[in-house]
Amino acid sequence: MRATVAVPLGLVGAGAAGVGYGWLEARWFALRHVSVPVLAPGADPLTVLHLSDAHLVPNQGRKRDWLRGLADLEPDLVVSTGDHLAHHDAVPPLLESYGELLERPGVFVFGSNDYFAPVPKNPLRYLVGGTGTQAGGSWNREPTLPFEELRSGLVGAGWLDLNNSTGHLDVGGRPLAFAGVDDPHLELDDLDAIPPAAELGPDAELAVAVAHAPYLRVLDRASSQGYPLVLAGHTHGGQLCVPFYGALATNCDLDRRRVKGLSTHQAAGSEPSWLHVSGGLGTSPFAPVRFACRPEATLLTLTGVDSSRSSSR
Repeated sequence: MRATVAVPLGLVGAGAAGVGYGWLEARWFALRHVSVPVLAPGADPLTVLHLSDAHLVPNQGRKRDWLRGLADLEPDLVVSTGDHLAHHDAVPPLLESYGELLERPGVFVFGSNDYFAPVPKNPLRYLVGGTGTQAGGSWNREPTLPFEELRSGLVGAGWLDLNNSTGHLDVGGRPLAFAGVDDPHLELDDLDAIPPAAELGPDAELAVAVAHAPYLRVLDRASSQGYPLVLAGHTHGGQLCVPFYGALATNCDLDRRRVKGLSTHQAAGSEPSWLHVSGGLGTSPFAPVRFACRPEATLLTLTGVDSSRSSSR
């Protein structure tokens, strides 16, 4: 009898230990450093702080303090690729946590959790589906989160709203052009909002495409339209990963190999674009664990194409 009981108790203990570690890892924030040779030959570097998927709840003091400290990096540009919120009252603490980052040039798009509050879900659905409305049901319902308050706060600080829109910023005296789409996971993306990069202005030193979820249709559009750099989030880096195997799912139609970090994407007949997918800072409050996939922000250093090869750490 004792042997019969010991096996399931051991499994329960191992499972509890795994969940406990996953809870701790979700609060073990990492700053990644990535070099991307994407500027004109001989150009001086530009630094870009890529934030995504904060999923902020007001009482997350550790996350808020860590976010606030990122201002010490003094990036030339901040790019936020959505899913800022996880609570109706999160906008004021989010803006306070961004703090001095809001004084830097910045751009943003929204994700599904800027419109809709998270709800309890069967985690197995994430592993077997999760490529959009087909897995999640109809999105045709009233938003439950204050996305317009969030938009007003970010735009009021001077950041560009790139939800199905384009724009330009002067970044340290250097003109950059941007195009972005609203959340592809909710099928709110308008691909016509990503025009040919050359049409955004011949004087732009770099054209950047921005989206929340890195669906292939968006990546193909950006590549075919000549954007050298594409930034996205949404995947949480897989959130639950297996050592030496990687992510179990991407929650979109992007392959697991590119679930986070720097890679390339090339549409047929086009030049390849550099793609950076952020593993993100948060989780749903109903699944507050990560495994082999620490929450992260990334400082990208953009360099001339004649510099050394891309790198990350």
